[in-house]
Parts: sequence; structure tokens; C-alpha cells
Amino acid sequence: MTYDEGLAQRIREQLRERPDITEKRMFGGLSFLLCGHMSVGVVGDELIARVGPDRAEEALARPEARPMDFTGRPMRGWVTVGGPALAEDSVLRHWVTAGLAGFGGGGAAGRRRRGRSRGWPGTGRGSSGRGRASWLVTKAEMCR
Repeated sequence: MTYDEGLAQRIREQLRERPDITEKRMFGGLSFLLCGHMSVGVVGDELIARVGPDRAEEALARPEARPMDFTGRPMRGWVTVGGPALAEDSVLRHWVTAGLAGFGGGGAAGRRRRGRSRGWPGTGRGSSGRGRASWLVTKAEMCR
């Protein structure tokens, strides 16, 4: 599957001042990652945005949005935006901003990593000797 390079370029232009954004090909499209976590992307000629579970209902109330669905089951906290509405720069800016804000809305990016089996620092495997609390980080600290 290909993606709309024109739409991807418009997103790049909106994110050009953000050094914490990287691009990665995934899901047959192009994703924009904030601190390594997907926030917005282009699949085909549509935009996908991580709005977070707390803002999903509000996001889905907009006429251009629908639940993101790759597998037959909607993904919680994600929306797909398509159609002629994306031709408007203000609409695209809204969804790019919503995708960046969705990074703080919970989900996998907001979970603390736990467990000895993963060998995290301070857990006994490969430990630096520091206490467990030294490796728990907030989302804001992940981008530093």
C-alpha cells in the first residue's frame, strides 16, 4: 500500500520545528513519531492520529473523523481522518496537534515498564546498583 506523499509533506511542514519528531514507514504508510511513539501518520490518502482514549469521543464527534480500524476492530484512542476536509490547512493542523497531544493520553506510551524478566536497570538484571525508582520516567522525560 502506498501513501499520499503530498499529505505527508504537508504534515512535515507543520512539524518542521519539532526536533523530537521522527519519521518511520509502518502499516503500509508513513508514521510521525514523537519521542519514538507514533502520534500521526498517513495511510493511503488518509491521516491517522493518536488522540488518546480520554479525547476519542470528542474527536469522533467531528464529521471528518472515524475510528481507526486496521483489523476489523477499532483501535482505542485512534482516529482516521479522510476526505476533502484534509485539503484545509486548518483541519490538518487540528489533527496534527491532536495527535501530538494524544501522546499524553495513556496507552502503551504512558505505561511504566516493570518486571525482572525484562532486565530493566535497578531490577537485578544488568542493574547499575541504583534503586528501582531511578529508571521510572515520565513521558516528558522520555524526550530529553
